[in-house]
Amino acid sequence: MAKKLAVIGAGLMGSGIAQVSAQAGYEVVLRDLTDEALTRGKDGIRASFDRFVAKGRLAAADAGAALDRITTTTDLDAVADADIVVEAVFEKIEIKQDIFRALDAIAKDGAVLASNTSAIPITKIAAVTGRPESVVGTHFFSPVPMMGLCELVRGYKTSDETLAAARAYAEEIGKTCIVVNRDVAGFVTTRLISALVVEAVKLYESGVASAEDIDTACKLGFGHAMGPLATTDLTGVDILLHATGNIYTESQDEKFAPPELMRRMVDAGDIGRKSGQGFYPY
Repeated sequence: MAKKLAVIGAGLMGSGIAQVSAQAGYEVVLRDLTDEALTRGKDGIRASFDRFVAKGRLAAADAGAALDRITTTTDLDAVADADIVVEAVFEKIEIKQDIFRALDAIAKDGAVLASNTSAIPITKIAAVTGRPESVVGTHFFSPVPMMGLCELVRGYKTSDETLAAARAYAEEIGKTCIVVNRDVAGFVTTRLISALVVEAVKLYESGVASAEDIDTACKLGFGHAMGPLATTDLTGVDILLHATGNIYTESQDEKFAPPELMRRMVDAGDIGRKSGQGFYPY
């Protein structure tokens, strides 16, 4: 019998997680607050499958079957029989805690309750439930169908069984896992990219070098696929401002203090590719 997965949030990350899970054979329930959000998410999944088919990387019949395994709903109660629930909503702790309180009441016993957070401590999310041992971090990377990494995060009370189940799921859908054994804000990957982005923005802000030259230095000097400022534009200046702010609030480590320029860009609406202007014009 196919395992059942529920994904909370049909945005870029949630729909990507739903897509790769359905492709791997999971029956997926994709839940969001509005039918419009669900339609956008499902249309995005369909378009992604179409691109894979056009490139010869996926058979049309397999894409169609995977799409058929995804059902959409605005009803949170639909997650009740899921073996794994992955929350993929906005990076705000109050929103995530509200969802996990609800999941605690709805999800079946033994279900893995996972959060796709990139910076919020799993322990803080798990603490609002009566089953913190069942809560784990599954930090996927965007775009989910293309990126091979899943960062598994053990909260203070996450059980070995929950971590093992989360790893088995992530590997079944084709991801390579790293394990974060201590629940520090930002985990491994967000701490690394945040420290790099903050320093890159400071260098740019103070006129040391142009955005292009800073990114070129990282690409050609360090072998990065994309420079930190272009990465910030792709991810969203607002998203990275929020992530670095979360880490700074938790750690009080000055290297994560968001530069003033990032705050002003967000105030002005220059938040990267999605707005047409960030460190580069689009």
